Amino acid sequence: MGKSIFIDIHEKELSAYIFEVKGNKYEVKETKKYPFSHKNDFSIDKVTEDIENAYLSLPISSLNFRVVDLPFSDKDRIREVLPFELDGMILGGSDKVVFDDIIVGKSDNTYQVLAVYIEKKIISEILEKLKSHSIDPVSITCLELKSAVKDFDSAKLISPIVTGHKDRAAMAVEEMKAPVINLRRDEFSFTRDIQKTQKSLRITALLAVFLAIVLSAGILVKLASARYEIASLKNDMRKKYQEMFPGEKNIMNELLQVKAHLKELKGKEALLVGVSPLDVLSGLSQLERRGVAFHEITVGKDQIIMKGEAPSLSDIQELKGKLESLFNEVNLSDSKASAQGRMLFAITGKEKKV
Repeated sequence: MGKSIFIDIHEKELSAYIFEVKGNKYEVKETKKYPFSHKNDFSIDKVTEDIENAYLSLPISSLNFRVVDLPFSDKDRIREVLPFELDGMILGGSDKVVFDDIIVGKSDNTYQVLAVYIEKKIISEILEKLKSHSIDPVSITCLELKSAVKDFDSAKLISPIVTGHKDRAAMAVEEMKAPVINLRRDEFSFTRDIQKTQKSLRITALLAVFLAIVLSAGILVKLASARYEIASLKNDMRKKYQEMFPGEKNIMNELLQVKAHLKELKGKEALLVGVSPLDVLSGLSQLERRGVAFHEITVGKDQIIMKGEAPSLSDIQELKGKLESLFNEVNLSDSKASAQGRMLFAITGKEKKV
């Protein structure tokens, strides 16, 4: 809920209607009257702080009119063309006036456009004097013009219908909602809402920058914390690696070097998995060997190689037979005489699986 003021200038008198606005409803709360001269001397009270919006209606006698026929009704196109149409009709050209337009008739494919204009100098003076009373009108219109353009006749522009204050207050409500014209255009456009929007956008932009700074600071703190944790983890990895491989000095990348060691261990897995060296040695120790001595025993997953020496070849053959009770596929792979007159041998076999 707010208040609006509608300033209505007519017949050397100025009426100020104070409306209380509730949604889309306007209720007259107060009406003030002041004398008004043609010198635009606004001898009125300053607007109080609870007035949100102000509107101004000029007398029809202060406005100028031209009727122009155009082949289109689009408002934007009309406003583009009208300055050229008015240049030859207005003393000093269209640059000296501020104008608005109303379509008042149509015949065939031609539209009758009423151009309503006033000197920019007059509008500037009015706005300056209103500003001194803390009034900045949202729009500048004309109450009499609405009835004049209805069933348009140019004679109505010269002799407008005079209405009482009650009717003018009702007309003011219509003009506040949808003005028949608005001469606050071009350099005189109402900018308060735009300024508010710009201010809001600036505040929003500042808040966005502040938020970005806060978020960035948070991210930087998290990055610093993450970097510290990574450095700590790397340090722990280095210590663990040195504990596992104390003899290794050239440590470049702990993870890659651990993977290399694992790969090496996997390569040895084939040689180690499934082999029982103690069982092999235990079985050999229980054999009766009669002077046979083992110099080298190699126990692998796929083969067992036993090298040694015996007094004679027959002793080697006897040993081979005994080994067949312990191993599978026992073969004498090599035998030869040594310089000491003993027989050197190499016997291979495979461990028996349980």
